[in-house]
Amino acid sequence: MKKFNALIAAAGLAGALAAGQAGAFELGVVAFQMSAETQARCANTVGAEAEKLGWTTQVLNSNGALETHASQLDNLIQKGVDGMILCMSKPVQFDAQFLAAKEAGIPVITISSGASPHTLFDVTPNEYVMASEAAVYLLGSMNFEGNVLLQKFESNTGARIRGEVTDVVLKENPQVKVLGEHSMARTKSWQDDVRNGMSALILQNAGNFQGIWASFDGQALIIDDILRESGLKKGDVSLVSIDGGQEVFARIKDPESMMTATVAIPFEDMAAKSVDMMKQIAVDGKDKADLVPGPYLFIPATLVDKTNVDQFLK
Repeated sequence: MKKFNALIAAAGLAGALAAGQAGAFELGVVAFQMSAETQARCANTVGAEAEKLGWTTQVLNSNGALETHASQLDNLIQKGVDGMILCMSKPVQFDAQFLAAKEAGIPVITISSGASPHTLFDVTPNEYVMASEAAVYLLGSMNFEGNVLLQKFESNTGARIRGEVTDVVLKENPQVKVLGEHSMARTKSWQDDVRNGMSALILQNAGNFQGIWASFDGQALIIDDILRESGLKKGDVSLVSIDGGQEVFARIKDPESMMTATVAIPFEDMAAKSVDMMKQIAVDGKDKADLVPGPYLFIPATLVDKTNVDQFLK
């Protein structure tokens, strides 16, 4: 009986320690550019979900600056946080920081950032599936003929994949021609970059294009403003992008907007899932390999257009 009681006591102590560790868990959360609505939604949801667990959280915004992002990661590692969740980070550019976190025993989960050998995994929709869905939808809205303009973004892994898949779709449909494309180069002042680049393309090709593809909704909203300012009406041009959010859903519904469709990524679900996975691995001690096979945890996305937008509008 004494031995049994001792075992019960030991189990109770272990449970108390686990509970104490869960309560004391310190999570660093970093978004690369929170002026992008999706990144703000991602980081803020991670923070809120972590706080529900009683964790201490620090939510940081790198404001689109590579040096700021690196410094924030360095500071969190030096501080010795218990875990980090990064929204739309850049594994290639910050390989040194990711490696330093791994060597310090700090588990890192990224969201829509791409894979790294130094992180647990990336929580993401399947970019290849989303990209093909958006591209084929755009071409379908044009009856697979006509001219398009493209707005790309190469320095984000997901956005780059979207552009490359769109190129493949266009290659297989030569009756649709690309009149011009602009690649967003700046991250800190990205809105001005998109407005300047696409304003020039739209002016140069006025009246000659039937569709515009954008790599993410933030770009599409700016393009929609440009199209409206130029006097176009809904139905004159199809405008399709990827991400989802209340503003884009409202514009799909708006009879004055050119916004036609988006592939809506469930950022809040992805953020919540990343926190749950961090808890299971870093606090509960579960093996990552038993939870996520490979470097990605895929979360499904949904194409939203006028036929189903009412289901998404709040």
